[in-house]
Amino acid sequence: MTRVLCIGSVLWDVIGRAERAIGLGNDVPGHITRLPGGVAMNIAMAVQRAGLRPFVLTAIGSDDEGTELMRACKGLQVETDLVFRSADMPTDRYLAIEGENGLIAAIADAHSLERAGDAILSPLLDGRLGSDAAPYDGLICVDGNLTRDLLSRIALAPAFARADLRVVPASPGKAERIGPLIARLNATLYVNLEEAGLLATATFADAPSAAHALLEQGAHRVLVTDGARAVSDGVAGQGIVTMNPPQIREARVTGAGDTFMAAHIAAELAGQDRAQALETALETAARYVAGEPA
Repeated sequence: MTRVLCIGSVLWDVIGRAERAIGLGNDVPGHITRLPGGVAMNIAMAVQRAGLRPFVLTAIGSDDEGTELMRACKGLQVETDLVFRSADMPTDRYLAIEGENGLIAAIADAHSLERAGDAILSPLLDGRLGSDAAPYDGLICVDGNLTRDLLSRIALAPAFARADLRVVPASPGKAERIGPLIARLNATLYVNLEEAGLLATATFADAPSAAHALLEQGAHRVLVTDGARAVSDGVAGQGIVTMNPPQIREARVTGAGDTFMAAHIAAELAGQDRAQALETALETAARYVAGEPA
């Protein structure tokens, strides 16, 4: 099985979902769930469903919640043997409120991941997976919950020079953190329209114009999503492929972008060309958002 390293947030997702539109200050009935989540974990679970072998590199507390989370990850066939665990940091959490009108608000408490710093990268630097002298040459997914300093190190470290880097901001509020990785020739960026605008310090009307601008800015490859509107895959020197996603009724939102990214990666590893992989990723993400098995 192809191994995929997922570096970033692995935490508990606490999600409240109401089957009606929610406005500011509304108090509505619904359901609250707690599941393993975080961008890196969501991607890991999605690539596992696609038949790949995910390993997560992250920080998880040694508290009871962390031990329970580690056990849950193993139950989902996500490898945690290389996870950094600290006795003085709590396990991170993400809280989201969703309604029929989409994501209302979310708070990511990923401070333990930020405090752990480069300790989570140790397996790629100390020889267990790779080192500066013998760089890891597989596929690595990196999420923007890492600090800008750590992302800058990944951008410059020889240990990452041969990897196929797939980078996602995690949220618009953290989009600028991935700036140091834009110009890496082995990096593919997965961003939504708002995140593309923040990276390019501009406002775009659609995904194709955003992809074009980021390529002009020095990106090697970028995929820009725009909700239910057209999605673009731009590669320097190879042009831009644009496609409309299937139109569906939303049943859930959290994790849709991670599902899209994972499905796209799996499709390319299976040998699909750019257009085929984009179509596969859009169809998989649409099924996920519609509440069907992705």
